[in-house]
Amino acid sequence: MFILIFEQLLKMFFIMLLAFICYKIKLVDQNGNRSISNLLLMVVNPLLIITVYQDTEYNPDMVSGLLLAFAAALAAHILGILISTFLIRPSSGPDCSIERFNSMYSNCGFIGIPLVNSVLGSSGVFFITAYMVVFNLFTWTHGIILMEKKCSLKSMKEGILSPMFLSTAAAVALFFLRVHIPSVALDTMNYVADMNTPLAMMVAGFSVAQSDLKKMILNARIYFIAFIKLLLIPVLMTAVLRLMSLPSEVAAAILIGAACPAATTGTMMAIRYDQNYTYSSELFAMTTVLSIVTIPAVVLFAETIL
Repeated sequence: MFILIFEQLLKMFFIMLLAFICYKIKLVDQNGNRSISNLLLMVVNPLLIITVYQDTEYNPDMVSGLLLAFAAALAAHILGILISTFLIRPSSGPDCSIERFNSMYSNCGFIGIPLVNSVLGSSGVFFITAYMVVFNLFTWTHGIILMEKKCSLKSMKEGILSPMFLSTAAAVALFFLRVHIPSVALDTMNYVADMNTPLAMMVAGFSVAQSDLKKMILNARIYFIAFIKLLLIPVLMTAVLRLMSLPSEVAAAILIGAACPAATTGTMMAIRYDQNYTYSSELFAMTTVLSIVTIPAVVLFAETIL
């Protein structure tokens, strides 16, 4: 499992590196970065959620595992919010919200799904979608409040009416009602959904290309956030999963979701809400690079515990 996860992460890093080069040679500019970010958030991600649920056959065992995965994913996000809120204080600077978002929310879709698929197969992907559903519910409500630095009815309404929120609700409803989308339409949606990981890594690469790499590498604060995201939360989540006594496949899928680096969504939302997207992309880039070592290490640790 260690080697499989390491190889998959390495592939994703190379896509990000390609995007970095494309930006540096001016093949893509900031307007292109913003357009691709919006396309990913508003079209590709929502279709990915729907297609995963449509491609999974309904059966009682899978439903039971999914419900347990939902409970574990909820616990993981609550744990992440509590730890991040406690350790990252407003007095740390103006980018407190960016740091909290990147430390508590994982790249469970863009990196988690390919990783889980390479290790556990399609059934594991189905279980990690529970993590993605909870992730979407939190990021498009609590996450928007973090980015706007205020709690308003307008931001909550925007989150609830967002394509990600609506598609998540639709995907779960269609699954439990056993309603199938016609094959022609579903195949078309699958083609678009397949762009999820490469586009996400390219958005990250474009954003990193705009940052000062030397400054990023020497920024001790970034390593502190990376420690919270990549080690502290996943290790504590391992203890929670042990207490919950989940089936091994469900526990592994949720753990990988929690151990993933900072969410690309953080950078895309920072762009969308005019926050410090460069710093957000630096956090994403550093946690992604470090996760090549930390995710296999966390999984190896969890195997001895779970």
